[in-house]
Amino acid sequence: MSHPGTAREQPSEKAPMSDNLAAPAPPPSAVDGKTSPEEDALVRKLDWRLMPMLWFMYWFNYLDRNAITVARLDGLEKELGLSSTQYQTCVAILFVGYICAQIPSNMLITRLRPSYYMAGGMALWSIISVLTAVTHDYKGMILTRFFLGIAEAPFYPGALYLVSMFYTKDEIATRMSILFTANICGTAFAGLLAIGVFEMSGVAGISGWRWLFILFGIVSFIFAVASAWVLPDEPYNTRWLTEDERRLAVSRMETDTTELKANTSTWRGLLDALKDVRLWVLIFMQHLHLAASGYKNFFPSIVETLGFSRNITLALTCPPYLIAGGFCIIWAWSSGRYNERVWHITVAKAIAVVGFVLACATLNTGARYFAMCTFATGVYACNSIIMGWVSSTCGQNRELKSISMGIVNCIATIAAVYTPYLWPSSDAPRFVTAMATNAGFSISSAILAWVLKWMLIRENRRLSLSPNDDGRRYVY
Repeated sequence: MSHPGTAREQPSEKAPMSDNLAAPAPPPSAVDGKTSPEEDALVRKLDWRLMPMLWFMYWFNYLDRNAITVARLDGLEKELGLSSTQYQTCVAILFVGYICAQIPSNMLITRLRPSYYMAGGMALWSIISVLTAVTHDYKGMILTRFFLGIAEAPFYPGALYLVSMFYTKDEIATRMSILFTANICGTAFAGLLAIGVFEMSGVAGISGWRWLFILFGIVSFIFAVASAWVLPDEPYNTRWLTEDERRLAVSRMETDTTELKANTSTWRGLLDALKDVRLWVLIFMQHLHLAASGYKNFFPSIVETLGFSRNITLALTCPPYLIAGGFCIIWAWSSGRYNERVWHITVAKAIAVVGFVLACATLNTGARYFAMCTFATGVYACNSIIMGWVSSTCGQNRELKSISMGIVNCIATIAAVYTPYLWPSSDAPRFVTAMATNAGFSISSAILAWVLKWMLIRENRRLSLSPNDDGRRYVY
């Protein structure tokens, strides 16, 4: 296991991240790789102010997005007269809208106030979620899902951008994994919440699945209003930080950045990002990772093949995600603790491959449910590590950081457009094609992690030979 030099060895003399707040020289702790009591207090404050709001926003993001997967078990397809292929298209079309808005959204977030921008996006997707309840045919569902994707596009890359603006390389993977558990819990608890909501079927003459979209949308809207007051914009102007805490927040992020560059125009940042070969390796690594996780849009249908009743099926969708969420945090903490990425990705992908192979190799109920827990755990363990790697490798200024994350998330999400077609109902219960391709996607993603490691070893060698070497290195 390699341990490249950490990014907090000495202050940068390059352009600061903000022109609005001059940062003093970092405390000695930032130079020797240790944290001071002041920095510990700042991180705790960020953990209690920033992370909870982002977590709940992301939770509702996935509740609203994935409501369609549990609504299917309450007769959505039958009531709207959808074929299996039309349902798959309704799932996939959201990501077309999501992809179209992704990169423009992250180009805007560095020019607008992230707090208002992300809150506005959440309010919009909440309204669209409620409107989904009034659709009565295939065309209506296609339109609402497409615009839901556009409205949801700013959130996830925007949340990653905010986290990367406040947390250092050795902190970010754990925080991103905590954030990502909102995705996992949103998927897990959608089924449990649906059990109760579906009992409202017939109230006011409305189907249970329609009530699901209505209630999820209303509660999301309330959180959207609150988020506008809680979310920060930049380290130098966060209203709930003191002046000294703002200066420390700016200083430690400057010191943490390898090859720090001055902020540029948005278009210059886009061009610089697109020319970075390392970014393209990360793009395809994340794309293959998300392709392997395409099962999540059909997980209730996969669990349904075990042969249990609707309510038991919905309840059984929860434990695999809870197990995956716990492992995700532990795995990301380990990655940050040992400053290591490649082996953590490789081992997690190996676990996922075992699960995918087992799921299509047997029809034994217990073994197949164990396989579902296994592949969910292996797949979800990687996401925060890969996205944290994007931030630390391609985040030399705020434009590069924001746009790089937007590009990675945008192109990677294309996987969600085609993977639904790997899960036709006719392939149940083994879903051999989907399980086999997911295993292949996982192996390929791990191989790209090793390719990037080789590239970063060469980059670090170049930095060590530079006359301006400041001791900071890329992590792998």
